[in-house]
Amino acid sequence: MIQKTNITGIILAGGKSSRMGSDKGFLKLNKKPFVQYSIEALKPFVSEIMIVSDNSAYDIFGLKRITDCIKNAGPVSGIYSGLEASKTDYNLILSCDIPLITSEVLQKLIDAIDDASEIIQVESEGKSMPLIALYKKSAKEKFINFLKQDERRLRVVIKACTYKNVVLNKANQNSTLNVNTKEEFKHMEDAYND
Repeated sequence: MIQKTNITGIILAGGKSSRMGSDKGFLKLNKKPFVQYSIEALKPFVSEIMIVSDNSAYDIFGLKRITDCIKNAGPVSGIYSGLEASKTDYNLILSCDIPLITSEVLQKLIDAIDDASEIIQVESEGKSMPLIALYKKSAKEKFINFLKQDERRLRVVIKACTYKNVVLNKANQNSTLNVNTKEEFKHMEDAYND
């Protein structure tokens, strides 16, 4: 079993949220900001939680905030920045817009750790989810190499790494829902309140 002291939690909150019109990490579900759900899901497993964001409003959570090393380069830069700042071999990386995320899902990622995989990502309903995943710090070299080539597509970078998927069962699939539009947010609120 990997010790807590060797896992860092990294929350990516640097997105433009152009479709939503506001910073998604601060949207509220049941009076709690989205990012708080990611923080709570990570807490049992990690020695430190960092938020990758240029938005200083995230400082209210009292966590270490780091800014993107390379601006406007999307999650590839966010992940690289987090891995670069991390002091541990293993890193649980979550986006800030998955308020239904559970510790149970993160436990599955930790249970799947092996010597070969640089990235272990969740797969839900046939879709891989690189923003609900466990990354080895050593993967950062590939990330910076792609950034230097101006490659911004996360899936391209992941394909260059050794990765595997942890397939979620039906019971856990809801926990990966993210929100990009006001309609999706409304749908999630309705589902949460049922």
